[in-house]
Amino acid sequence: MAMLLISAITLATAEEIDPKSLQRASFYDVLQSNGLPMGLFPSSISNFSVEAASGVFRLRLDSPSPCETVFETRLRYERDIGGRFSYGRIGNLTGVSAQELFLWLPVKGIQVDVPSSGLIYFDVEVVSKQFSLSLFETPKDCSVEDVDVEVEEDLLQILQRQNPSENLMKMHSISMDEEHRAAS
Repeated sequence: MAMLLISAITLATAEEIDPKSLQRASFYDVLQSNGLPMGLFPSSISNFSVEAASGVFRLRLDSPSPCETVFETRLRYERDIGGRFSYGRIGNLTGVSAQELFLWLPVKGIQVDVPSSGLIYFDVEVVSKQFSLSLFETPKDCSVEDVDVEVEEDLLQILQRQNPSENLMKMHSISMDEEHRAAS
């Protein structure tokens, strides 16, 4: 039965997939049947839909938006994610970002080599990043706490870099006010 389901999902996208078979499959089964690793998306998928004819998919995560996982780089997932499957590739991807230095850039697509070279490629804005395919073998948990702490740290760093002389003046003004109160 499982082989029949996998065979049905891997048929050319022009052919119809039995909707009942698709409902029994998990999104991770759909990834694998499209030549993609199971760990591309977090383990917290609550529901999904796939249009068999076009390969267009939508999925929703249980975790509040956004959440992060860490591979060789940080990936941020929005609560709602979409894209389009073709064998060994996801295009028109929305809802996934990768961290580059201090910036979060949208991941527009993901591709694996067929036959496999052991590498996976992420189309991140203007660059293509490659990773070992083995990093994405199993779905990871998606952490929300890291996002909040990181956002606060990033904002603090930006504020400190933006106008260091103004920040020094504010710090000097505060210390002078404290000295004035102590003298009174």
